[in-house]
Amino acid sequence: MSQPVDPIRRSYWLKTLHAWHWTSSALCLVGILLFSITGITLNHSAQIEAKAVVSTQKSRLPAELLAELATATSETGAALPESLRDWLEAQLDVRVGARSAEWSDSEIYVSMPRAGGDAWLSIDRASGEIEYERSDRGWISWLNDLHKGRNTGAAWNWFIDVFAIASVVFALTGFFLLHLHARQRPLTWPLVGLGFMVMLLIAILFVH
Repeated sequence: MSQPVDPIRRSYWLKTLHAWHWTSSALCLVGILLFSITGITLNHSAQIEAKAVVSTQKSRLPAELLAELATATSETGAALPESLRDWLEAQLDVRVGARSAEWSDSEIYVSMPRAGGDAWLSIDRASGEIEYERSDRGWISWLNDLHKGRNTGAAWNWFIDVFAIASVVFALTGFFLLHLHARQRPLTWPLVGLGFMVMLLIAILFVH
C-alpha cells in the first residue's frame, strides 16, 4: 500500500518547481518560438526559395597604401594592416576587422561569410585594384542561419548555449510537475508515452 503524500512537502515542491518552470519558460519563450518557426523553414528550404541579391564594388588603393601593402606581413592567415582596414571602411563601407586573409604574390583575398549571405574582398597587389562582392539571401535565410549558429559570432553561440540550458530546465521542471499532478490526471503518462513512441517509431521506420 502506497504511503500518503505529505501535503507540506508536496506544496513545497509544487511552489519550487512552478517558480523554476515559469522563470525558465520566460527566459526561453522567444527562443522557442524562433527555433520552432525556423525549424519549419529549414525543413521546407527546398520549397522556400532564397534568391541572392548580389552587389559589387570596385575601387583602387592610393599609392601610399599600396606601398605599405608591399612591405606588410604576407603570411597566409595574417590580417590586413589597420590603415588599410580604416580606408576600406571609410571609402567602401566595408568592415573587414581582424579577419585572416589569404596572401599570395599577386593577390590578397578575404572571405567574409555572414548570417543570411556571403561576402569577399580581393586586392590586386600589383595594381591596387579592389573588388568587393556581397550577397544577401533574405531574412528567412538569415533566421535559418541563426537557428544553425552559422557565421553568427561568439555572442550568438553563447546565447544558444544559455537558451538550451533554460529549455532543459523548462522541460525537466515540466516533467516533475506532470509527476506531481499525475494522480489527478490519468492521461498524463499515456500522453507522454505516446509522444515518445511516435517520435521513436518515425525515427526507426522512416529515417534512413
